[in-house]
Amino acid sequence: MAIDFGDLRRTEPISRHFGYDRGLPIDRYYIEQFLDSNRSHITGHVLEIGDDSYTCRFGGDRVTMCDVLHVNEGNPRATIVSDLSSGEGIQSDTFDCAIITQTLHLIYQPVAALRTLNRVLKPGGLLLATVPGITPLSTDEWNSTWYWAFTKHSVRRMLECTFGTERVHIETFGNVLAATCFLEGIAVQDVTLDELDARDPNYDVLIAVRARKLSA
Repeated sequence: MAIDFGDLRRTEPISRHFGYDRGLPIDRYYIEQFLDSNRSHITGHVLEIGDDSYTCRFGGDRVTMCDVLHVNEGNPRATIVSDLSSGEGIQSDTFDCAIITQTLHLIYQPVAALRTLNRVLKPGGLLLATVPGITPLSTDEWNSTWYWAFTKHSVRRMLECTFGTERVHIETFGNVLAATCFLEGIAVQDVTLDELDARDPNYDVLIAVRARKLSA
């Protein structure tokens, strides 16, 4: 059977910016879906990477305090400047929840970063994290530190070694169409939500984690 490639018969992607120039990137749709389903856990003192947008959007008045972590100085929204690999300057047993989206692949030692996150969470505190599966690379400042793409199996092993087998929940999002669209930079507005919501475990675009620190 002949295949009609149509607009996809090209060696350049439709967008090199994950689809931001067309609308909402497909991985962001999945991230927001994951955080929305876990919004009841975003409470108390929350740590987020880069800015506090997801904390405000999904935590609302359940959040009593928020800290923003950034690896480099100069981010005006950052309240903590530190590398998660070392965790220097981040107090232990501090946060009720940590929202760590699309970050661990930019850290050369992701297991060390997970140990830091486990340390800085309060006993019983919750980590909500996402990592890329099938993905293009960024073209911005983070391109040179984009070290990893993960599978659900690698993520599970890393998390279970740190948080324990019984306290880790993995959820995956994506299918072959969603993966193809994400690689091309096709945005959420270009497809239907039914097409995006179909899940095929062999084509994970996003891997999401809910991990709870052992209670005292």
